[in-house]
Amino acid sequence: MIRVPVLSPDGEPLMPAKASRVRRWLKTGKARVVHNDLGIFQVQLVQPPLGKETQDVVAGIDPGKLFTGMAVQSRQATLFLAHLNLPFKNVTKRMTQRAMMRRGRRGRRINRKVTQDQRNHRQCRFDNRKGHKIPPSIRANKQLALRVVQELSKVYPFTDVVVEVIKAKGDKGFSPAMVGQFWQIEQLASAGYTVHTQEGWYTSDLRKYLGLPKSKNKAESSPAAHAVDGICLAASQFMRYRQIKGRSGTWLGGIEVTPCQFTVINRPPICRRQLHLMLPAKGKGRRKYGGTVTCHGLRKGDYVKAEKAGVTYYGYVSGDTKTQVSVSDANWKRLGQFTAKKVQLLQRNTGLVSTVGLSNLTTSSGKV
Repeated sequence: MIRVPVLSPDGEPLMPAKASRVRRWLKTGKARVVHNDLGIFQVQLVQPPLGKETQDVVAGIDPGKLFTGMAVQSRQATLFLAHLNLPFKNVTKRMTQRAMMRRGRRGRRINRKVTQDQRNHRQCRFDNRKGHKIPPSIRANKQLALRVVQELSKVYPFTDVVVEVIKAKGDKGFSPAMVGQFWQIEQLASAGYTVHTQEGWYTSDLRKYLGLPKSKNKAESSPAAHAVDGICLAASQFMRYRQIKGRSGTWLGGIEVTPCQFTVINRPPICRRQLHLMLPAKGKGRRKYGGTVTCHGLRKGDYVKAEKAGVTYYGYVSGDTKTQVSVSDANWKRLGQFTAKKVQLLQRNTGLVSTVGLSNLTTSSGKV
């Protein structure tokens, strides 16, 4: 049975309720539907509840380079699953492009016909070789995961987070993956969460014991790709492996994996504001490029409702012309161009684009 997130009248997350109970609340006016940045279906009570007691709820994060899996799990049910498409490749590409444009601007500005001491070189503002920085691509990955965790904590009552860690060979302080995961754990702890770590081999053993499926296609946007490991990470707080002397060990405790809401989350691929295009137009200068502002009062990434030929579309603003607005789906494939007057704003750009569905992921033996 799917559990629906419930908020108190003052916005405090309560224990999720069964869908059948939520339907009765909506029919009788005891609750109303409210929206969040992740697109999760949730309700808010109209009157204060009789009690605010909650069960133990844990979030699990399976970080990766291109994809990250997340899960919110209690002992009795799986509450939420998510698959994050990380911006690693996009950020790396844009950082390279930014360096090329910077070199081009400096090359055009410097007059190479004068001597070296008379050229227009600016002085160094700081020593960029000092400090312990992480690469922008890895920072963007971890910031997206942190943002999703913070949004989930507004919906589900959890404070404990389990993160899978790796051990890199060689100098562990130099490895970008190691630096990134240490930085992520530090950020989660500073945000007020109780962070637990777990190695990958333990996650794999627990997944095999629970009988959960694992997809070999890492790029597959399904619960079995990465989110399933999030369940195992969260389940580690409810289950323990006990080694029996002279015999094989056994698992103590158990959880129940149930169907739940499953969300694929992306960052909107909006190009940041640039001074100009990479190459000048033929016989002209360089026009401005990028940014989120349109000439119709909308912003790129806004969730809108558009109508065309009697058909209604829901999507995200991805561009504009003088009289039309381009609307795209969650995969940023254009649904069409619509007259600006027939495009209605539903939600401002939150920096997240999500596709919400249902997961029927269960263990091979049901309750463990």
